[in-house]
Amino acid sequence: MKTLVVTGGHYNVDCRLEDPDGTVLYKEMKKQYNSFTFTAARNGTYKFCLSNEFSTFTHKTIYFDFQVGDDPPLFPNENRMTALTQMESACVSIHEALKSVINYQTHFRLREAQGRSRAEDLNQTRVAFWSIGEAFILLVVSISQVVLLRSFFSDKKTTTTRVGS
Repeated sequence: MKTLVVTGGHYNVDCRLEDPDGTVLYKEMKKQYNSFTFTAARNGTYKFCLSNEFSTFTHKTIYFDFQVGDDPPLFPNENRMTALTQMESACVSIHEALKSVINYQTHFRLREAQGRSRAEDLNQTRVAFWSIGEAFILLVVSISQVVLLRSFFSDKKTTTTRVGS
């Protein structure tokens, strides 16, 4: 079982796993990334709970992945004790490489989603501040132009002074 908080809040959630009897198998508080491996002791319904109760106003996007059981054998029809042929060993190595590629792709998709969300959040605040700044500059320039134009067309009263009478 793997969980990862992709976006939202402080990137942390509570995680709990219970067996069919209600016994808590795994419990972590305020974690961004969790990985837990276990072997089920009995059949039944296991409960997997994610909680965001300490951060109720922040919505989060969470990725979780369960791998149940082992991979089926690559060559199920053959139950032999002999060595693999060159073609079969190449197939096994390609199969392992493809599983590794799938894991890397999942990792990079999650990081890309996390980065995109962060960039969108930053972009929204920057655009808002830039718009407010532009509106303020436009207001200041408009007022200064009106004052300047009024000064060109206003009558200037000259004061005369008489010297010695």
